[in-house]
Amino acid sequence: MSKLPKEYQFIDLSDYGRPIARIIANSLKSTRFTPVDITIAFIISGLIGVYFIIEGYYWAAAFFLIFKSILDAADGELARIKKTPSYTGRFLDSVSDIILNFIIIITIWQLTDVSLTLALLAFFGIQLQGTLYNYYYVILRNRFDGDTTSRVFEDETPIALLGEKQKNVNILFFIYKVLYGIFDKIIYALDRSASEGKPFPNWLMTLVSTFGLGFQLLIISVLLVLNLKEFIIPFFIGYSVLIFVFIFIRKAFY
Repeated sequence: MSKLPKEYQFIDLSDYGRPIARIIANSLKSTRFTPVDITIAFIISGLIGVYFIIEGYYWAAAFFLIFKSILDAADGELARIKKTPSYTGRFLDSVSDIILNFIIIITIWQLTDVSLTLALLAFFGIQLQGTLYNYYYVILRNRFDGDTTSRVFEDETPIALLGEKQKNVNILFFIYKVLYGIFDKIIYALDRSASEGKPFPNWLMTLVSTFGLGFQLLIISVLLVLNLKEFIIPFFIGYSVLIFVFIFIRKAFY
């Protein structure tokens, strides 16, 4: 089930795991497993991937990082299939992602000669990349009546949906704002009029989708398998330059 109407769907290069995610979600639709259970599973998969990075088993690390990406899509798929969207799941997903991203980058820093400053800069760049992708994607989803659990501007605590507790939403939203607030503000400052412009063309969204977490994990996995872990942090620093390129294209033509 797509998050966008057919005419606005684009090739999402970060969403390569969606077909398998749908199989997983469909296999669980009649069980007691919830989307939050799947989110917890992807946290575990990500941590196992980190363990294998530390141990130097890069093929195994790549498998679990990519499997984490697949499960990251499966929790949302299961929520849509069971018709149980929740802000608890939405914010738990995002909070888990940023913490795992930080752990992965710090782990790679410890295993290479790259400075901590560059590692933190790479982490900052990764989060800005993901924020721009999510910003544009959520604008499309909200504009064309797609999935609307995510909001363009996360500036107020949402009201809990049926089946979830407001207390859990409040806590997770607070953590989300602490962790993501700076990135949201920076991207909004760089392109505050994005939600008012023309619909983004599919080709631009495909390019921006390389900023998605799934694609980022794929790049990390490939570089690990090729035994090029020392290039991971410099790559993401350099790749962050495209943030300004994509925003320029959006502003100039759309």
